Formats: sequence, C-alpha cells, structure tokens
Amino acid sequence: MRGLRPQAVAARIGEIAPGAARFADQWPTGQDVEVLPLVRNALAEIGVHYVFSEDAPALLPFASQLFLAREVLERPSRWVWPRWVPTPARRFRTRQQVAFTNALRPIVRRRRASGRLGDDMLGQMLQPSSRYGLLTEEAILDTLPGITVATFETPSRAAGWILLHLAWYPQAADRVATEAALLPADPAATTSTHFDSLQYTQALVREVLRLHPPSWLLVRRATRQTQLADYSIDAGSTVLVCPYTAHRDARQHSEPDQFRPERWLVDSGSPTKPGVFLSFGTGPHGCEGAALAMAMLTLLTAQTARCHHLSEPPGPQPSYQVTTFGGLATVSLRLRATLRS
Repeated sequence: MRGLRPQAVAARIGEIAPGAARFADQWPTGQDVEVLPLVRNALAEIGVHYVFSEDAPALLPFASQLFLAREVLERPSRWVWPRWVPTPARRFRTRQQVAFTNALRPIVRRRRASGRLGDDMLGQMLQPSSRYGLLTEEAILDTLPGITVATFETPSRAAGWILLHLAWYPQAADRVATEAALLPADPAATTSTHFDSLQYTQALVREVLRLHPPSWLLVRRATRQTQLADYSIDAGSTVLVCPYTAHRDARQHSEPDQFRPERWLVDSGSPTKPGVFLSFGTGPHGCEGAALAMAMLTLLTAQTARCHHLSEPPGPQPSYQVTTFGGLATVSLRLRATLRS
C-alpha cells in the first residue's frame, strides 16, 4: 500500500512528531498514572491523522469505538461459538464497523467530487494506480476501517513495554534523552533526517520488540508440501510461528534474554539476517505498517525520555500484569513521571 511505504512515512515525519510531543508534554507528573489509555489515545490521534489528515477529528471517535468493539470481541469466553452465531460482541463489532463506514462514505465522495483528493493515506487510495486502476468506493470503505485501527492497536501494546523499559533502565533512557535533545523545538519541523539521527532510540525500540513482540504468535498456511529441518509439512497445513521464543534463540542473538539495544547498532554488527527479527512478521505477508509503527514508537520514546524520568510505583508487586490473549501486552501498567531538569 503506497501510503505505508517507508518513503511515504519518511516524507510525513513532521506530521507524526507533534502527536508524540503532545503525549510527553501532557503526561501528569508526580503521580502514578495508568499508562495504556494515555498511550492508546495519543497513538490513535497520530494514526487516524496519518490516514485522514484534516478529516481525522470527524473519524477519530468512530475509530476508537471500533477498537473497543474489537477488544470486546477478543476477550476470553467460556464458550466458543461458531463464526456464524451473532453473539452480542459480534453484533457490537458489526454496528461499529457500519458506523465507521457511514462516517467515511461522505468524506470519500466529497474528496472525489471536489478533485481535492489529499496527500494522506486516503488520498493515496483515491488516486488510480498502475496495477489496480481506480479503486471502487466499496473497496476503500471495506479496507480503511481495519487499517485505521491497526495504526494504533498493536503499537499501543508495544509502547507499554517500551515505557516500562525506560523505567527499568534509566541509563538507556538517559541516552535516548540525549539524542532527543537534538530534535527541533517545534516538533512539526522534524524531518526524516532528524528521525534517522535517533539511532540508539530506534535500537532500543527494536530491542524491546525483540524481547516482547506484541504479536507473539503468527499463523501461516503452507501452500505446498515442504521440508522444515527434520519435519515434513503437508500442503494446506497450519503453521504456528512464535516470535517470542524465536527471538530468544542464542544461535541468532547472543545473550538472548539480556536487554542490549546496542546489538542493533551498525557498529556492533546488528543481526540483519532475514527471519531473525519477527515482530512485524517477515516475507510477503509481513506487516505493511512496519515503517509507520517504528516512526510512531521511536518518536514517542524520544519525546517521553526528553521530558521525563519514568519509574515504577514503590511496592512489593510489579506495576503491571501480562496478558497473552490476542497479543503480548502490559495490563494495568502504572508508571510515575518526573520532569527532567
């Protein structure tokens, strides 16, 4: 998808950075704060703006409700119903999907009628491509709701782990803050050159994603019979790949259980072999939004470390719980921020 390609994301870094800066600036200081709702709201604003630009405020409430519907649908249940059964959770999801589509339809028609398609992701989809020609209205309406929610759904899980590591490893957070201090005072002036200079920050983000991949289990289907090591896999078989355990393979990562962002820096010989890093999947079915997710998470990390020292609330119990249902996430994560001098 053109709007999610790395070069397209790089060209719009200045639109992503202000949302990350607002998140850091608005974090309540001196008190224990429930982190994930704040993160999710900030990333939702960034993601929806990336897709829809000036039309984002009108669509953000519908995206938030659709996220809630998807979350409700994924909650564990004592009963496993066939897909055709209209359970309350499925009906709720359908209603929110319809509401999002009904809000988006007049925006698509207005842009097409005026000829002002826009240079955001929706605008890219409204332009004809050499491969697919002009997309139909229904194709756009079927595709964009899921993509919109995906811009902040999985990154929110990853951001929880990243912020927790800033609290656990203050020296690493200080190094991120040093890089972030060189960013422009006006976040909107941030360019891809500034982003590329955040080398340690990007390494820290990748290292957290290695240790705690938000999608901890990938499902693939074998299209033909193949041999994998000593195993024969029949065509049509379902194959489960676990990035969480693959990322802890000592044959690919030295000291795999240790948090060492330096392993991703070029001068330390970053492990770039295909299949070694699976947090965004790999191959033709890898996540199309990987570049956008890395930009959002890197800038959020940089701006947070620039403004704050993070710490866990004192006490014998950890400040979070872990859930693996639907993704590896920090639940009920509470952190305290104090301003950097």
